[in-house]
Amino acid sequence: MSSPPKAQIGPSILNADLSSLASESQKLLNCGADYLHLDVMDGHFVPNLTFGHPMVASLRKAVPVALFDMHMMVSEPKKWIQPMADAGANQYTFHLEALAGDSDVKDCIRHVKEAGMRVGLGIKPNTAVERLYPFVEDIDCALVMTVEPGFGGQKFMSDMMSKVEALRQRYRQLDIEVDGGVGLNTIGQCADAGANWIVSGTGIINAPNPQLVIRQMRDAVNEAIQRAQLER
Repeated sequence: MSSPPKAQIGPSILNADLSSLASESQKLLNCGADYLHLDVMDGHFVPNLTFGHPMVASLRKAVPVALFDMHMMVSEPKKWIQPMADAGANQYTFHLEALAGDSDVKDCIRHVKEAGMRVGLGIKPNTAVERLYPFVEDIDCALVMTVEPGFGGQKFMSDMMSKVEALRQRYRQLDIEVDGGVGLNTIGQCADAGANWIVSGTGIINAPNPQLVIRQMRDAVNEAIQRAQLER
């Protein structure tokens, strides 16, 4: 019998103090973060602009032991695969909407694997979850955006939970990630729907006690996983 998916909590470090990113990242790991979620925006796929692979390489030198989940909100995801792999990225999560057709998505997935990284594939709120189904067997993680990608601090979209539920019902072992507006007031919805990779920016980083928030989020996901196992 296959093991159930594992709860993983990943702070979005774009919400941290960018002038002290290495120390902030290490502090989050010390608080119990399972991975670090790094938002890369090119100003084209989304209207915001953040950092690229040179910054990731610098952060990797300062933080040698951490899973870097690259959320590639870029219009040319294939272009940055090898630079991010060389910089020390572990998971390369790109958007289905950035590519023209299924063959392009499959080609990008193949290149990510060949570069030695886990493959994540994400969808925006207006994209039907069924668009992910042809690729699930080839990816490691499906990302369901719970806000419009591009800016932090947006309100959580509860109606996206039906996508998470649909994925979990079809794919019991798949890592399902949610990103956007996730905090202690919304983690229950995410966990109950079946998400196990939880991205949280301000919900963790602006909290008085980030360690407690991370633990409570992980507990909520683990409890939901246990309930799901008992119901089967």
